[in-house]
Amino acid sequence: MPLQNRVDAFGAIHAVPERGLFTGNRGIIHDPATKTLLKKRWALQAWIICVCQFRNVRREPMGRNRPGGKAGWTELFFLDEVTALSAGHRPCFFCQRERAKDFVARFGEAFGIAEPRAPMVDKRLHKERLASGGKPPVVVAEDLRGLPDGAMVADGGKAYALRGGKVLRWSFAGYGPPADFGSLGEKALMLLTPGTTLAVLRHGFRPVWHPSAKA
Repeated sequence: MPLQNRVDAFGAIHAVPERGLFTGNRGIIHDPATKTLLKKRWALQAWIICVCQFRNVRREPMGRNRPGGKAGWTELFFLDEVTALSAGHRPCFFCQRERAKDFVARFGEAFGIAEPRAPMVDKRLHKERLASGGKPPVVVAEDLRGLPDGAMVADGGKAYALRGGKVLRWSFAGYGPPADFGSLGEKALMLLTPGTTLAVLRHGFRPVWHPSAKA
């Protein structure tokens, strides 16, 4: 039985077999005795993206990974970095230090902050991300040309990533074939990727894509 630790593009957490390319966390939000989630879906404003392999660190997902047999941070998994960014996460300063520094530096450039810090990013993201109560703006297909690659939008419960002037249907297993923006029609779309992250993408941050996006 899969654990409930896989995050979709909306930021919701599911139990599905596919794992994805990245892990990450929102603090301790599980019971290690039952390996199930608590009612809360975050314990911190810092929602981060981590690599699945770092040095020789080994963890038991949803286990007791702190000294004394206590629960450590709850391991969450993402299809790719594009998905994690859409859900409102940002790179980790411990296992992805250079990418995290790059992300925060571009955040500073985007908002004219001379000495940007990760907590500044986290505070803004926590107000914007759908999964922590933010209210994503509404766009239509013609607005998509003004969005950077790596942005994600939703048509009801269907999520799409923007890449090279096309939209790619998202799933836990990967992306579907590219389609024209017009394929989404004239209906209102939810802009999933937080505004702060969009600004970072516009200033040159390049997220890691799942291989299916390049097929």
